[in-house]
Amino acid sequence: MTTLSNRPNTALLVIDVQKGVVANAHERDAVVENIASVVDRARQEDVPVVWVQHHDEGLERDSDDWQLVPELHRGNDEPLVHKSYGDSFEATTLEAELAARNVGRLVIVGAQTDACIRSTLHGAIVRGYDTVLVSDAHTTEDGTQWGAPPPAQVIAHTNMYWSGQSAPGRTADTVTSREVDFSSAS
Repeated sequence: MTTLSNRPNTALLVIDVQKGVVANAHERDAVVENIASVVDRARQEDVPVVWVQHHDEGLERDSDDWQLVPELHRGNDEPLVHKSYGDSFEATTLEAELAARNVGRLVIVGAQTDACIRSTLHGAIVRGYDTVLVSDAHTTEDGTQWGAPPPAQVIAHTNMYWSGQSAPGRTADTVTSREVDFSSAS
């Protein structure tokens, strides 16, 4: 029940599943496989798939590390949003892409859990979107050397706290890749 008017549709948002971003990610192969299965299901159900690619000083646009992982292929008719901040909405075309498709509910997968995934989840719900995090289709790399918990704990904590989020007129949920329901009902 999004707070966005006349936005009954759902979209799949695939965030930063790029070679350099997930090269050392926790359970990389299993997560990419789960993302691929959700992408395939979205396409089968005619749900828009929107791709997001990050670039900054450490991840140069058009470099090999910037490319999507070889296991995933963006369709020619699927929008690609370029970003340079954690929140996929910030200074990007994402809102325009979603508005053009009457999207008020997002299913979110990708990387990094403790950066761009969290930022985009919060950015979406604040902007009025219902949000679903796919619990086994997001990942992060090991940041323990900087004081972060181990990756499995970061992922588990994000799954736990997102399933309890809410805001007036908006919903949040966490489901597995097998439980994803692209219908507009939350």
